[in-house]
Amino acid sequence: MSGAEIPVELPVPEPQGEVQATVSGAAAKPNGLIQRVMDSNPYFAAGFGLMGVGVLLAAGRQVVTRGSTFLYRQMLVDLEIPSKDKSYVWFLDWMARESVAIQNAPPEVHTGLKGRLLRLRNLYTSSHHLSVQTTYKQHDNGSVTTNFSLVPGPGKHILHYNGAYIQVNRERSSRLMDLTSGTPFETITLTTLYRDREVFRELLQEANAMAARMNEGKTVIYTSWGPEWRPFGQPRRKRSLNSVILDDGVSEQILQDVKDFLKSGNWYYDRGIPYRRGYLLYGPPGSGKSSFIQALAGELDYNICLLNLSEQNLTDDRLNHLMNHIPDRSILLLEDVDAAFNKREQTDESGYKLSGVTFSGLLNALDGVASSEERLIFMTTNHPEHLDPALIRPGRVDVRQLIDNATPHQIRRMFLRFYEGAEEQAEVFIKGVTELGVPVSTAQLQGLFVYNKGAPDKAIEMVPLLKG
Repeated sequence: MSGAEIPVELPVPEPQGEVQATVSGAAAKPNGLIQRVMDSNPYFAAGFGLMGVGVLLAAGRQVVTRGSTFLYRQMLVDLEIPSKDKSYVWFLDWMARESVAIQNAPPEVHTGLKGRLLRLRNLYTSSHHLSVQTTYKQHDNGSVTTNFSLVPGPGKHILHYNGAYIQVNRERSSRLMDLTSGTPFETITLTTLYRDREVFRELLQEANAMAARMNEGKTVIYTSWGPEWRPFGQPRRKRSLNSVILDDGVSEQILQDVKDFLKSGNWYYDRGIPYRRGYLLYGPPGSGKSSFIQALAGELDYNICLLNLSEQNLTDDRLNHLMNHIPDRSILLLEDVDAAFNKREQTDESGYKLSGVTFSGLLNALDGVASSEERLIFMTTNHPEHLDPALIRPGRVDVRQLIDNATPHQIRRMFLRFYEGAEEQAEVFIKGVTELGVPVSTAQLQGLFVYNKGAPDKAIEMVPLLKG
C-alpha cells in the first residue's frame, strides 16, 4: 500500500470566458430594456425624434440669426438723423424734391427697354406715403397765400442716389414728444451697403447746398421756440438799404460803425474787452427803425433773431441760453423794449419782474459773466424816457440813434424814389407837407405813395389827409 500511488482529484477552474459573458449579458439587460420599450411603443420613439429635430432647429436658428447679424454688420451701414438735428429738415426737403423730380420726369426719358426699367425702378424709389407741410401767410391787404409742401411721411421709402440704393425709415415715436413744440419725436434712419457708405456724406452735403440755395439772397427770421432758435415762416427777400430812407448820413453812419465792429475782433480780444456791441434806435412809431434793421441785415448778409421779452414762458435761464446760442451771422433784435417794462412788478426776491424774466436777469444776459461774445444786438423803442438807465448804459448800449419823423430831406428822396424825375412836383409836395405843421412819419408817406402809384399829382392833392 505504501508503494501504491493514491490518486488525488484537483478542482478544475471554470473557463473565464463564460463568466465574462454572463457579466456582459447582465450589463446589457438595461439597453435591451430601452430597445424593447422603443420597439414596443412607437409614440415614445417619435417623441425622441421630435426632440432631436427641435434641438437641431434651435441650433440652426441661432446660427442663422448670428450669421445674418454678422452679415448685416459687415455688409450694411445705418445713419440716424434725429428730428432735433438741423439736417433733418434739409433731408426731408431734399427727398421731397427728388420724389417730385422723378414723378415729373419728361415722357421721352422713359422709352424702350431702358424706359421700362426706369419706370420699374421709379415705382419702388418714389415715395407713396407723404405728409403735408402747409405755409399760410396773410398779407396786409387781407389776401392769403397758402403753399403746400409734400414730404415723405412716416414709414419706409427707397431712394436711388449716385448708383446706390438707400432705404429710408422715418419713425415717429408714440411715447416721446418734443415739449418745446408739442410734436412727436421723430427719427430718420438711412441704410445702404457698407461699400456705399460715402454716399451719406454726399447726400447730406447736397441737401445742405439745396437749403443754402433756397435762402440765397434772402434773410432768415428766427424766433425763440423753447430753448432754441427756429426759422419763422419762409425766408424773406433781402431788402435794399437804399429802400429805407433815413435822415441825411444816419444810415451810412450806422453801417460804417457795424462794419468796423465786425472786423475788429482781434482788437477787442487783445485788450480784453468783451466782443459785443449794442445799438438803440429810438423814435416815434412808423419812422423806419425795424425796416432799417432788416435792410441792414440784408446788406451785411446776416439773419435776424427776434426775441420777445414779454413772452410769458421766457425765464432768466432760457433768456441767457438763447442769447448764448444765437445762430452764426445773426443780429439779435429786441423790438419795442420799452413795452416790456410797462407792466414790470417789484418783487422782494428777484428785483423787477419782466413777464417770466427778471430785470436783473435781462441785464446779466446782456453783459454779465455768462453773457455771450461776438454778439450784435439792436433794440428799438418808441419811448426812450421809459427805459431804465441801467439798461442803456455803455457796455449794454454803445450807440444811440434817433430815427425821427420825416424831414424835408427824407420827403424829397422818398418822393423821387416813387416818382422818378418829378423834381418840380417834389418841391410842391415838400412845401405842402411842411405847411401842415404836424409831424409826418415815413410810414404815412409810403402809404400815400403806394396808394397813388404813378400819380404824383394825386399824391400832392392828398397831402391834407396826412394831417388827420
